[in-house]
Amino acid sequence: MLLVLILAAGLWGIGYLAGVSRTARITSVGVLLLGVITAQLVLPDGHPLRQATGGSAAVWLILTGTTLLVLFYGQMLKALRNRAAPTEEPAMPSDQFTETELERYARHIVLRELGGPGQKKMKQARVLVIGAGGLGAPALQYLAAAGVGTIGVIDDDEVENANLQRQVIHRDADIGMPKVFSAQQAMEAQNPNVRVLPYHRRLTEEIASDLFSDFHLILDGTDNFDTRYLANRTAVALGKPLISGALSQWEGQLSVFDPANDAPCYQCIFPEAPAPGLAPSCAEAGVIGPLPGVVGSMMAVEAIKVITGAGQALRGEMLIYDALYGESRKITLSRRADCPICGAGA
Repeated sequence: MLLVLILAAGLWGIGYLAGVSRTARITSVGVLLLGVITAQLVLPDGHPLRQATGGSAAVWLILTGTTLLVLFYGQMLKALRNRAAPTEEPAMPSDQFTETELERYARHIVLRELGGPGQKKMKQARVLVIGAGGLGAPALQYLAAAGVGTIGVIDDDEVENANLQRQVIHRDADIGMPKVFSAQQAMEAQNPNVRVLPYHRRLTEEIASDLFSDFHLILDGTDNFDTRYLANRTAVALGKPLISGALSQWEGQLSVFDPANDAPCYQCIFPEAPAPGLAPSCAEAGVIGPLPGVVGSMMAVEAIKVITGAGQALRGEMLIYDALYGESRKITLSRRADCPICGAGA
């Protein structure tokens, strides 16, 4: 028996000095013990090898079983300690850029209208996107790629096969997954330096105010008037700029509604929802696939301009893009004094 223990110690020591991994050393000792136990069980009584290795398999079986129990107990304690350890909160974006980030955003930093200060503003910004569908998908992709530090996305839908013709942030493998989580995966894969906050639920009156208060800027990419009016009411009440886009077949439009900066709100322009049938949804009327990408990307551009102060955002103006004839035009929007949301008597 002493001979076996000396051999086991020798294997362990030689492996340690040679830099062999702990797992490999345990395996080599285990093979040695397995060979000894096999010899004790197979060879006849009185065999010299059995006598030299203890003469009985019982001792080795007890020793091996005890060792396995100790190892298992140690692994269980380690697992319990890991589970009990407090989880770290996701790191908030800092004011400093890594070398990787500086290289990534170099084309922004060399723009005189943005530069380093503008990129820093984007990293510190918190933007909420309502909807991860046709308009939300490209807006989310470009906000993440541009380096907006914290991006929230709220949507209660799941990815469907019919979405993939235009909602390019999602993939075929994502069908059945909540859109906010599919979008989060794509954004974090594209830019691990941004923080994505997914809210898999519908925007309602009960949560809108608390949710909006955590963000600097709101993008509305929804396709129903109830949510649009709710987003507008909440944004105006909190003094948050609201970038809103809309689609219909071959045409898209967008504007920045910001009464806090003397621009009209959404309800100034659309006092009430149209009668049923006058503004059919994309599912009812259809929409050309790339159009949401065009308008959603424009929404992301307006968001960058609002965050950084670059250029002139579409406050008090609406940009209308006609994809069928390749034309775009802008119209001027004015506040209504009698608007129930942002007017004098609001």
